[in-house]
Amino acid sequence: MTPIRIFIVALLVYIAFRLVIGGRNTKKPSVSRKEKPRDIPANDTLEKDPVCGILVPRHQAVILTQRGETFYFCSEKCCKTFISQRGEQK
Repeated sequence: MTPIRIFIVALLVYIAFRLVIGGRNTKKPSVSRKEKPRDIPANDTLEKDPVCGILVPRHQAVILTQRGETFYFCSEKCCKTFISQRGEQK
C-alpha cells in the first residue's frame, strides 16, 4: 500500500471511531468542591404535611402553631386548606 492509501484508511478508521464513540458522553461532569448538592443541614428533620402527606424538611416548611400544636406544610396552599378545614370542623 502506498503512504496515501494508508493515510486515507487511517483517517476513515478514525472518523468511524469518532462517529461510534462520539454519541456517548465520555466526559463526566465536573463538580467543584465549593458546590454543595443542596443547602439542607444533615440534622434537618422531615415533617409530614397533614393535608397532602408530603414529607417536608423543617427549614423549608410553612409553619403554623395552633392551640399549642405545631404543624408543618409543604406550601401556603396546604396551610390555607388546613386552616379552612379546621374552621369547618368547629
